[in-house]
Parts: sequence; structure tokens; C-alpha cells
Amino acid sequence: MGAYWVDIAAVTFFIVEWLIYGFTLEHTAYGRNSLSARMNAYREVWVRNMLDREARMVDMQIMASLQNGTAFFASTSLIAIGGGLALLRATNDALAVLRELPIDLTPSPALWEIKCVGLMLIFIYAFFKFAWSYRLFNYVAILLGAMPPSTQRDTAEAEAHVIRTTRLFEAAGRHFNRGQRAFFFALGYLGWFVSPWLLLLTTGLVVVVTWRRQFASNAWQAMGS
Repeated sequence: MGAYWVDIAAVTFFIVEWLIYGFTLEHTAYGRNSLSARMNAYREVWVRNMLDREARMVDMQIMASLQNGTAFFASTSLIAIGGGLALLRATNDALAVLRELPIDLTPSPALWEIKCVGLMLIFIYAFFKFAWSYRLFNYVAILLGAMPPSTQRDTAEAEAHVIRTTRLFEAAGRHFNRGQRAFFFALGYLGWFVSPWLLLLTTGLVVVVTWRRQFASNAWQAMGS
């Protein structure tokens, strides 16, 4: 194990950064000022505005586009898993290519297979998140279809339905964000196939890029109060 201490440290750093970033974004006061959190407020605005409309075909079309986007990412996750399996089967060919490089970056066959398995685990996680998000969007579509008419917008039942729909809507968006975050970190994970030192660098870059999009991007500024 002593020969692989850099790999172990790099993978540990990768996992810890992913966990800390996700926890900070979803479970801290700092994360409540993120772009995703600001968008959650508009999910409730959208649901409440539906109470004023009798014709809600446009709302259902928007919901269908959200479902289609989630289904696309779920399908992409399956394709990526298949690519990981193909990479796992081509271990000898991949190592032969690495041996031809000017710099010796050739890992052991066992380490290469571990890297491939880790990549597949990330995309398996992403698939489950996107699949569950798609299911939740289906549930939200049902709740939108069950929205009380505008004549009952001031009733307690309508208020309860708005809150119920908004919470489920937020849960669907949260799981979608987790799946998309897995995609971003998978790109950083690819650095490990070259070098553990590169994994440290790419992990840091992914955290910086994703943080900037959530807290310092033009979209974040546009959604400010």
C-alpha cells in the first residue's frame, strides 16, 4: 500500500471535496444563498401562479421539457456505464498505449481496473439520481394536474396543495442537481487515469467551477433579490 499512498490521498481528497461541497450547498446557511436555492423560491411562485390560470397547457409543456431533460441525463449515465465496462475490458490495450508515452504513466493492471470501477460507480450513482428525479417530476406533473381551480385559490386545501407540490418539486430538482454534480466530478475523476497529482488538480478545478456557478455567476446575480 505504501507504493500507492499518493493515489489513496488523491482519491480521499476527491471524495471529501465532493461530500463537503454537497453538504455545504444543501445543508448550511451559506448554501441557502446559492443559485439552486434561489430557483427553489421561483418553483413556489410558479405553482402559486397556476392557481390564477384555468388553462394550464403551457405549464404542462414546461414540465414535459424538464422530464425530457432528466431522461436524457439518465440515458447518458447508462451509456457512460457501458463505456466504463468497455474500458475495463480493454485494460491490456489501454496500458499498451500508456507505455508508448514519453513519460511513464503506466499503472498496474489492478489499479487501472480499480479506476474503471470507480468511474462506473460514479455514473451508477448519477443514474439513480436522475432516474429518481424523473420519477419525482412525474409525481409533480400529477399534482399539477390535480391543482384546484382558480375559484378555490383562497381555500386552505389550495394552500396545502401548493406547499405539497412545491416540496416535491424541490426534491426533484435537488436529486437532479446531485446527478449533474456527479457528472461534473466524474470529469475531475478522469484526471486519475493520468496521474494522482492530476486528480488533485482536476478535483480542485471542478469545485471552483461548480462553486462559481452557484455563488458568483451571472445567473446567480440575475436571480438576486
